[in-house]
Amino acid sequence: MGGDTYREMFSLQDRTVMVAGGAGAIGSAMARAAAAFGARVVIADFAEEPRERVAEDLRAEGASAMGVYANVLEPDSVRAAIAEAEGAFGPVAALINAVGTHIEQPAEGVTLEAWDKVMGINLRGAFVLSQAAACSMIANQVRGSIIHVTSVRSGLGIRRGYAAYVASKGGLGVLIKQLATEWATYGIRVNGIAPTFTRTALVADYLTDPSFYEPLVARIPLGRIAECDDLVGLAVFLASDASAMITGQNIFVDGGVTASQ
Repeated sequence: MGGDTYREMFSLQDRTVMVAGGAGAIGSAMARAAAAFGARVVIADFAEEPRERVAEDLRAEGASAMGVYANVLEPDSVRAAIAEAEGAFGPVAALINAVGTHIEQPAEGVTLEAWDKVMGINLRGAFVLSQAAACSMIANQVRGSIIHVTSVRSGLGIRRGYAAYVASKGGLGVLIKQLATEWATYGIRVNGIAPTFTRTALVADYLTDPSFYEPLVARIPLGRIAECDDLVGLAVFLASDASAMITGQNIFVDGGVTASQ
């Protein structure tokens, strides 16, 4: 194959990519990257002003982009968001799920309210998004890609009150394998991106605490935490034809921490 053919493998030109949680730090970075590779981008988020701001910024840069309401705790809203995206931009070819939350409580003190909220958003919500996207792809005969942002904590514990979070991400890690196995017959690929601590508002308090941050970085062979832009190349790769033989994987973007634990 020639150089142009290899470059085409990474192209998202004229493909509709929906980014759930696209108003957040990780989601918006992935949305910008998808747009840079030619995608029509749908910012799906429950927060109206932030999602519309991201979509407007993308349009100002020349991309085709729109914001739609979606709340993973409301399955009807997710299905409606996909239908709205299809109506405006055509069938969804890739779904990126960057929705997530965390409530820190010691395991002996975890409330069922907190457990249910974290599991509801991180695991149940991921399934709601996956199912809605897959049903759309199957109906439209799209050989699509579903990408979930998981965590290194999908396979590792941590000496903090993360019981609900690690359970949700661990469950998502094996759910990815199951969905990839079931939906391969339709040409739908399902994968995960598992970062180490990434600089976002969700963990800002941890990262400004030297007693937490310094030991954390010391355990990471590359000597730093992840930035949002460290994740976007993998998102584009998994959404594109360049990863056509990759499915059921939870790929770590962690500076080597899981290699050394």
